Amino acid sequence: MAARSLEIGPAGIRAARTIEIIRTQRGLAQRQLADRVTALGRPMSNTMLSRIERAQRRCDVDDLAAIAEALAVSPLVLLRGPSAT
Repeated sequence: MAARSLEIGPAGIRAARTIEIIRTQRGLAQRQLADRVTALGRPMSNTMLSRIERAQRRCDVDDLAAIAEALAVSPLVLLRGPSAT
């Protein structure tokens, strides 16, 4: 069986950048945000979050919803970009 492509489209790249921007605006380290996401019931390691922010790992809808909740923003903000905050 062939491996699935990891290609991340424009919305995924925009969400990745927005997560990092909002996280740093909130003064959170990656570890802190990963811990918040985990506390919300979506286990996430610092490495997973780092890969999401660098668009090296897909951010599925469950990850997106949990990250948005941990950052206290709507998932739409993450999809639309930092200007939507």
